[in-house]
Amino acid sequence: MENDNDMNRSLKTRHLSMIALGGSIGTGLFVASGSSISTAGPGGALIAYVAIGIMVYFLMTSLGEMATFMPVSGSFATYATKFIDPAFGFALGWNYWFNWAITLAVDLSTIALVVKYWFPSWTSWKISLTFMLVLLVINFISVGSFGETEYWLSSIKVTAVIIFLIVGILTIMGILGGHGAVGMSNYTYKKAPFVGGIPAILSVFVVAGFSFQGTELIGITAGESATPEKSIPKAIKQVFWRILLFYILSIAVIGALIPYTSPNLLGSGAGDIAISPFTIVFKKVGIPLAAGVMNAVILTSVISAANSGLYAASRMLWSMSKNGMAPKAFQKTNSRGVPVFSLLLTAVIGGIALFTSLYGDSFYELLVAASGLTGFIAWLGIAFSHYRFRKAYLYKGYSLDDLKYKAKWFPFGPLLAIVLGIIIIMGQDVRSMVDFNFGRLLISYSGLIILFICWAYYKIRYKTKFLKLEDIDVKETKNGNHY
Repeated sequence: MENDNDMNRSLKTRHLSMIALGGSIGTGLFVASGSSISTAGPGGALIAYVAIGIMVYFLMTSLGEMATFMPVSGSFATYATKFIDPAFGFALGWNYWFNWAITLAVDLSTIALVVKYWFPSWTSWKISLTFMLVLLVINFISVGSFGETEYWLSSIKVTAVIIFLIVGILTIMGILGGHGAVGMSNYTYKKAPFVGGIPAILSVFVVAGFSFQGTELIGITAGESATPEKSIPKAIKQVFWRILLFYILSIAVIGALIPYTSPNLLGSGAGDIAISPFTIVFKKVGIPLAAGVMNAVILTSVISAANSGLYAASRMLWSMSKNGMAPKAFQKTNSRGVPVFSLLLTAVIGGIALFTSLYGDSFYELLVAASGLTGFIAWLGIAFSHYRFRKAYLYKGYSLDDLKYKAKWFPFGPLLAIVLGIIIIMGQDVRSMVDFNFGRLLISYSGLIILFICWAYYKIRYKTKFLKLEDIDVKETKNGNHY
């Protein structure tokens, strides 16, 4: 390392590839996918997941182009600062940190619920606190320990989905299950394949979007990758196959095996594995201990999400501190390149939110609602930053052939992501808009309000301006040390 505040580039290609492959697979796929089919039918759910999958793929190619060119931790805030407006970068960074800090608390609460499936007499806050300390130790040791932990947790999730797909396809063909070939009859059952029309499909866009969130973690890990120019493009390719195989094919199999009218698909509680369509399929086939096995897989998924959240939030805070957008203390790293104070503050805020939730404080619900939109806002930031980067890159006379990784189909990719992102954000709570429930609207869209407050504060204090193409600095970084 060059100084005490530098990161340690020890994440290997296999770490980034597995994080890309299984990083965002969680309760969104294992549980909420069932409610998507129940709401919009198998065809409607499939359309929503395909559309969001295309959007996410283009987002990752955009992020890949910038991350190989400028591999820095906390990349979203840095790119927005350099290519759009420092005030927007400030707002994007703090919103993303806030989102993961609060999500950490939600994940820890969910871990307690899942563990109590086996040990119902155990105290929830003690379970959550124990896992918090374990994850804190893992992240404190080194970025390598984080990468290794995430590698094995993601491996379990990926293996579970592959087994599910094999079992599901064999059941559809009649080889498993003992009830003959199921075929695609559930796609034409009653009102299927499309239930509820366009409004229902649009509402599922939101669920599908949340299921994919966490994919952008590749941009955060770029700053600690040993070989970003090799590992990031490979990880981006893994994203394409993950979207196709794990999400879209899983939705197609679930839609074929479970009718949209099944009452087991109507729930959405993260800890209640009885509603997991994966569990329903395993039970149909007659696999013993299906519920317990699926519960174990969901536990690894939630632990993985909490581990990733603690990592992502601490790196974003470190990056903002390096760029003068957070107190200098948060850029301090230990001898192994771990941002200790950034990690501690994230854990403290997550812990406070956790204990607030355990005591039923309504303020916690407001925090969760405020953080809900942040993932979509980060995606918009990525797409807009890439659009501006590419425009400035060509404006300054640089050749696209010099880029280590070039996003395909520009400008279609980022523009599609921007349009879909805006539609999803505005469609978060259409019913409250129609009924004009001001209180509900305030909570549902509080993430946008927080973003605007952060942006306005930085804009007014530092009088920043929207950057013109000629003012954008697109000089290549070397090992992330551009500044």
